[in-house]
Amino acid sequence: MPQDLHDLDFQRLWRRLQQVGLNAYEARTYMVLLGHPRFKALELAARANVPRQKIYEVLDSLVEKGFTQVVQERTKLFSAVEPGLAIPNYIARRHQQLEIELGEQSRVAEGLVDDLHRAYAEGKEGRGTLEFLRIVNEPGQTAAQYRRMIAASQREYIEFSRPPYAVDPLDEQLVKQARLRGVNCRLLIQAGSIDAGHRQRLNEYLASGIEVREIDSLPMKLALFDERRGMIALLDPLVTKPAWTAVVFEHPGMAEAMKGLFEDYWSKSHAVEPGAAAKPDLPLEAAQG
Repeated sequence: MPQDLHDLDFQRLWRRLQQVGLNAYEARTYMVLLGHPRFKALELAARANVPRQKIYEVLDSLVEKGFTQVVQERTKLFSAVEPGLAIPNYIARRHQQLEIELGEQSRVAEGLVDDLHRAYAEGKEGRGTLEFLRIVNEPGQTAAQYRRMIAASQREYIEFSRPPYAVDPLDEQLVKQARLRGVNCRLLIQAGSIDAGHRQRLNEYLASGIEVREIDSLPMKLALFDERRGMIALLDPLVTKPAWTAVVFEHPGMAEAMKGLFEDYWSKSHAVEPGAAAKPDLPLEAAQG
């Protein structure tokens, strides 16, 4: 341990170097080198309390990470790279490396999802009890289910949309794309205020042929696709912060019952006029917030 650093300071800085990305041996070795101009490897092992058989591996790693440099004299000596250069350069290289790794993982994942989905679909052929119902609490999974179902819809998409609202904005591209495919799209929104941005977006819906009506109150969030699959989101009454639990289903009888509920509320609603719309909620893809 270097003599010019108090033990508490050494321990604190040693741990912070590990938080940056060095392991315990590397951090201790670098700390020792900082207090001295240069060291032979075996001398450094004794000072840094690193096993002799490990010190060359540790020093090679520090050189690779940019914290240590080699001074070649009659024997190989090691010295510390100034922290103001070593640490920022190391972080920059790690950031670049992570971007490359994430890019590669994303490319692999694209193909993997398709392959695994085929295996998943084959496994679902022998369905068990209630496998046509699934409860989803995680917002990302809810959004993925919504996007998958609306992208696959061919005839009809209908939805109850009500507060509390999730993140903005409406995913108008998915709904508009469904309408362009000839899907009959109807949104029933719970009445409320709307800002200029929402009004413009909702007016675009009306102009594209999507039917939008409003009603004073809706009992739940609901999205139905092609009268056979859909999702219901119920507000959890037992938590302080509003949270939704979604039930995803693929069942013609369930869909028929939910469509009957939708039609009942639709018959009691009134049309939204352009420029005077109620505040829309997100489609059910973002129902949890």
